[in-house]
Amino acid sequence: MPDTDLHIDCRASDEGWLCGVTVSDGTSYTEHLLTISHAELRRYNADSTSLVTLVSEAFTFLLEREPKESILREFAISDIERYFPEFGPS
Repeated sequence: MPDTDLHIDCRASDEGWLCGVTVSDGTSYTEHLLTISHAELRRYNADSTSLVTLVSEAFTFLLEREPKESILREFAISDIERYFPEFGPS
């Protein structure tokens, strides 16, 4: 993954969490909305204190496999496994 900066802003919702993620490489950026339900948060062995770490790890995983422009603009964290089965709870 080339020099890439992530800006992550998560807020609680009735269904779980909404996380806005901006991915910047110094010349351009993309914006994404990642949703994480309460059940997904438990499934990924995370909680509200480790939420930003989970989102950061998810985007690092994606960026190691595809350019930022190829990442869906809006998706649930569990959707990653549909495209990359090796992504999942540890």
